[in-house]
Amino acid sequence: MNNTGNKIDFKRIPQIALADGSNVPSIGLGTFGSDSVDHETVATTVKKAIYAGYRHIDCASVYGNEAHIGRVLHELFMGNFIKREDLWITSKVWNNMHEKVAESCKKTLADLQLDYLNLYLVHWPFPNFHPPKCDVSSRNPDARPYIHENYMKTWRQMEKLVDDGLVRHIGTSNMTIPKLRLLLRDARIKPAFNEMELHPHFQQPELFEFCINNSIQPIAYCPMGSPGRPDRDRTPDDTVDLEDRVIVDIAKRLQVSPAQVAIKWAIQRGQIPIPFSVNHFFENLEATVNIELTDDDMQQISGIDKNCRLIKGQVFLWKDNQSWEDLWDLNGEIIQ
Repeated sequence: MNNTGNKIDFKRIPQIALADGSNVPSIGLGTFGSDSVDHETVATTVKKAIYAGYRHIDCASVYGNEAHIGRVLHELFMGNFIKREDLWITSKVWNNMHEKVAESCKKTLADLQLDYLNLYLVHWPFPNFHPPKCDVSSRNPDARPYIHENYMKTWRQMEKLVDDGLVRHIGTSNMTIPKLRLLLRDARIKPAFNEMELHPHFQQPELFEFCINNSIQPIAYCPMGSPGRPDRDRTPDDTVDLEDRVIVDIAKRLQVSPAQVAIKWAIQRGQIPIPFSVNHFFENLEATVNIELTDDDMQQISGIDKNCRLIKGQVFLWKDNQSWEDLWDLNGEIIQ
């Protein structure tokens, strides 16, 4: 598909109202290009996606491409194609910068050539993890468990970013209910968002409802089951959402792709999908305005949850012979 000439009026893209009265576009473009997509390709995709109608871009410092994306954003602003206030830009502080949040945020702002971020997230709740030492075959010597007292030190720095006007909202990512309960108990500025793995085969209903009930907006990564995820995140037990008979049958009836069904399911459920695709980003955007799932469709999809977590986070394990389930508080109490 050639996306160059395809465009949707961004005013048609549904918005989600936040507790503070501001709005966020109901779909975003992820910028984790996986290991097979170079930084310039990601930046070019961002440019094409904004031309196509996207107004929500999800970035992260660890992706290594924020400076490339920043050049594209600067070009669009200087060309008067779009105003800064018409874009929602998210970024994240990486694990090795939990003690230097302001420094990390300012570096991201400089790379993206922005004065502020709409949203800044704590990427993972595990500190002291240095990217070059990432090796899924062995325990990383810098990996550390979640300790709430330490996380709150990071969170206080996040709150100060809001006070200083560098970010508009702050949030979490890859959190669990026990961790969020502690954060909500102790935070001065509550998290406005939680970015989490969500797709038809991994719906996390308890965490999803917890977020909604506490005015935390869920953002869904891997919204289609991440068919392009790196080999390090693949296991023999993984299932394939887009091959599920329920998804396929609905797609055939509506004459759309299974990916579009997954995207629209996410939006109608109330989570914000942030898919990345070089070739199908317009198709994903189109799903927001040209597809409508029935109540029966939604009910059928809710019935195919297989509790299949694809991004297990095993690179963050802090002990030898440890289960990845420890990262998600499935094997015991967290350290308070």
